[in-house]
Amino acid sequence: MAKQKPVLLSLLAWAILWELAARYTANDMFPPLSTVVQTAFELTGLQSFKSALVITARAFAIGMLLSILVGIPVGALMGRFKPIDRILNVWVNVFISAPLTAVVPALMPILGIGETTVVATVFLFAVWVIIIDTREGMIGINRSLVEMARSLGATRWQMFSKIMLPSAMPEVMTGIRLSVVRGIKGVIIGQIVVAVVGFGELFDSYLHSFEMARFWALVMIVFLLGMVMMGLVGAAERRLTRHARVR
Repeated sequence: MAKQKPVLLSLLAWAILWELAARYTANDMFPPLSTVVQTAFELTGLQSFKSALVITARAFAIGMLLSILVGIPVGALMGRFKPIDRILNVWVNVFISAPLTAVVPALMPILGIGETTVVATVFLFAVWVIIIDTREGMIGINRSLVEMARSLGATRWQMFSKIMLPSAMPEVMTGIRLSVVRGIKGVIIGQIVVAVVGFGELFDSYLHSFEMARFWALVMIVFLLGMVMMGLVGAAERRLTRHARVR
């Protein structure tokens, strides 16, 4: 509880500053926080918001699932086999540091204007972190555990599923947790660039009609959803990696 006090005080100070600044400057771009919060509650009851939430959640979930299904095996191969690592490492580092937002428009002629492009954007934003952290987890595995399993006649699959993956799980889960943040960024950027589906359509609509209370309410909701997702993944991370903390 003591650790949370500075965070709560910081949020309270930020909220008060927003409220006072909006009321005394009378800036139409930034409505008072109290108005934004009230609008957020109203927004969640609208059918347009519910439909956008379903579309956004579906694109995010598919993109993240693909990122995990691709990222963990690729990272594991890079961590276990040096030739593969030498070939792929440079490309992984290029993509994780590249301005991926600029790539989204290039996906549209290939994948079309729609949800597929958004899913691909989530994938591109999220997969590289999972690959890097899984690779680091595999490199850090206690070699004596592998040798013991090999001496006992374990197959390659048994060594991977029973020894390597559980031992690397802390790093794997860290990569997934960090990729959630990038995935949320990817789904919003993808929808804004496409601007015809999900929250991106709502953001575009609210900006064009100058409904700033709804715009900032939607921003707040997206931040809260991101925090909830991070909390859930963090809880899963602590639960799944408890047995692998000491290697």
